[in-house]
Amino acid sequence: MFGFGGRSLARAEKKRWMPSSRRREYALLKTLARLKPEECQLSFLPAKKSTGSLSEHLDTDQDLDQDPEETWTTNQGLYLNISIMSIPCLSPHAPRGLAPNTSLANGSATLTAVGNTSRSEFVKHLKRYNSSSGQFSFSFVETHDVSAVRVRPRSLIGWSEEESEEEVDSKTTPIIQSEGAAFPWNIDGELVEIANEVLIRVHPRLITLYGDEVDEADTTVTCSCI
Repeated sequence: MFGFGGRSLARAEKKRWMPSSRRREYALLKTLARLKPEECQLSFLPAKKSTGSLSEHLDTDQDLDQDPEETWTTNQGLYLNISIMSIPCLSPHAPRGLAPNTSLANGSATLTAVGNTSRSEFVKHLKRYNSSSGQFSFSFVETHDVSAVRVRPRSLIGWSEEESEEEVDSKTTPIIQSEGAAFPWNIDGELVEIANEVLIRVHPRLITLYGDEVDEADTTVTCSCI
């Protein structure tokens, strides 16, 4: 996750002296209060559709970085959050997951790009994750099945907590980065600060998983998040 997801985790990490639940709540509310978009170039490679099994359509010796038939789609603008998920990512706050249409064995990932919008509309989008559907039914939210994603921030200088605390117009003004810092990414719940562009690729058939209904969501989970 890049943008809101990365910045909220970065704030939580700075409050390690707090109990875990409190620092997550603090970071979430603080990041919402200082909500600002990131200006970046977002490129993605749509996943190829197949009708058979992965073994029938994928060559394990294929060099995914040198596919001459790759056709990337590129957009540039202001984004509040960008997430790339290869599994649904179920949680008590998102009973159907952050990417409910993602399957562990379909050879693709789900890209969810949340464009710039008002704080109230963004909160509505977040609250929809607590229901069974509707979290993507906003004009500022787009989702794609992808095999690769490239995120290139407008400025490769980076991001700083101190700079983001300034009172500026959050509706149209991207964060101004301070020299020497890096952009915070939330990678599987771990904070990673990266100053350069990031390329994410799906590499199918690297491991074999054994299990039953590993992608099934527990629809009986309830919670009272924001």
